[in-house]
Amino acid sequence: QEQLVESGGGLARVGDSLRLSCAASGGPFNKRAMGWFRQAPGKEREFVASIGGNTQTAVYADSVKGRFAISRDNTKTTLYLEMNSLIPEDTGVYYCAARIATQAVTAPNLFNYWGQGTQVTVSS
Repeated sequence: QEQLVESGGGLARVGDSLRLSCAASGGPFNKRAMGWFRQAPGKEREFVASIGGNTQTAVYADSVKGRFAISRDNTKTTLYLEMNSLIPEDTGVYYCAARIATQAVTAPNLFNYWGQGTQVTVSS
């Protein structure tokens, strides 16, 4: 059973930085494309960033491009999201997701496994 466990969320102020981690287990991590999604209160889950398996190719939502960086450590089977210059619109529950394929994609329905999420709140 593949499992994803997020950590690193919390309360931040505008302009702060946070680093999210997602520990993966139970599957071939280097053969999984990974992604981060977020969901704000009353809104649908939206794509944030995705990274390929061994290729390390990354894709970002326009709203976070230049501020967020997705990375992975295949030896530690861990996914990261470095979030800089945070704004209130970044508030939401952040979910880690894994896809049974190596290509980075943006559609949530193409991901097979999901974590429970970690809350990020940015105050002004």
